[in-house]
Amino acid sequence: MNHKELIDAFAQLAKEKGIARTEVAEIIESVFESIIRKKYGDVDNFDIIVNTDKGEIEIYQELEVVADEDLDDEVREISLTEASKRQDVDDVEPGDVIVQVIDPDIFGRRAISAAKQVLSQKIRELERNQIYEEYTNRIGEIIVGSIHQIRRGESLFVNIDKTELKMPRREQIETERYRRGDTIKAIIKEVNMTPKGPEIIISRADESFLRRLFELEVPEIFDGIVEIKAIARVPGRRSKIIVESNDKRIDAVGACVGIKGSRIKTIVNELAGENVDIISYSHESEVLISRALSPAKPLFIEIDEDRRTALAVFDDNEIATAIGTGGININLTSQVTGYDIDAIRRSEYNRLEGDDIFIEDLEGITKTQVNALQEAGIETVADFLNTETANLLEIKGIGEKTFEKIETIVQDALQSKRDKQDELDLDDNQG
Repeated sequence: MNHKELIDAFAQLAKEKGIARTEVAEIIESVFESIIRKKYGDVDNFDIIVNTDKGEIEIYQELEVVADEDLDDEVREISLTEASKRQDVDDVEPGDVIVQVIDPDIFGRRAISAAKQVLSQKIRELERNQIYEEYTNRIGEIIVGSIHQIRRGESLFVNIDKTELKMPRREQIETERYRRGDTIKAIIKEVNMTPKGPEIIISRADESFLRRLFELEVPEIFDGIVEIKAIARVPGRRSKIIVESNDKRIDAVGACVGIKGSRIKTIVNELAGENVDIISYSHESEVLISRALSPAKPLFIEIDEDRRTALAVFDDNEIATAIGTGGININLTSQVTGYDIDAIRRSEYNRLEGDDIFIEDLEGITKTQVNALQEAGIETVADFLNTETANLLEIKGIGEKTFEKIETIVQDALQSKRDKQDELDLDDNQG
């Protein structure tokens, strides 16, 4: 392959790869610089001009004319006798500089072959860099591609315009089953340069995928009228998203749901049936947490703003819904609201509460009954609630009707305490 064929071949390759011909010319120049340096040891007095349009490589060597006896460096100098033999120069004298044309073919087939290999490598590097830059700029974009390879229990690979994208196991939705040839939608999550080239990671499990789906499906979010405040996901199972409207005329949740649920249905279908709870934002922490705990409804919530913790109390028959299978509901609520939330039954809460309310101070309980309870070691409301009903009924003077009466008085006392605490909290907030 001569140098013209070399240029033509790689100019065509560059065209196929989308690489500018000027870049190919620069690469060829650098390749021949390496060849010249290897043959002559220096390149300072050589000029290399590559014309990819004509398929030509021109190499020029500047030589200083010296007296025959002064010739010392044949790479940089030429003797007066040799220079005088040149037909392209006249009246040459020592100290003049002449330009000698070097035929690229003199470097031999091996050199040209080496140039071809280096050039191929350079073009691959350029192509890799182009892919890296392109997909780095596309991070956060949703792509649609075809699955061409699946490694069992590991990654799957998607082809887009001959570029391979990788979806590791951690970025897949566990409940989904993928097959080769399937069309798949995912978000470009990250791009890493490796020794083998750019590694483009895509995801269907990341929160950003859900966010982008909402942005594409809900025009109000795309336009900034409705804002996504926070997202938490267990991919394929459940997610919670907090939204807020910047326009009082627009209902944030309604915009996300769409007419007859059209918008949310599209998103849920894309997520393989993942349950999506859409939560209307509130500046009041208790209201926000209560909404985020949906589908469960807490009786009340105690919040410690300094520690960012909350205790949510539920009816006994609601606690399972509040926690969710494997703790999914309570955990997602904690993540999306930013509070460490505990959920307990009302009966359990009552047992924790009331250790500062003494039985003898409660109106409606006779002194005889108080004495009987105290003799059994029951002095506070907490003691009463933490004692099994059967054991209470064994106390002398405490029959079923008396037990029910005392239980009602105890519950009323606890509720009164809560009401007073709520009033104090309200005064503190207003203050």
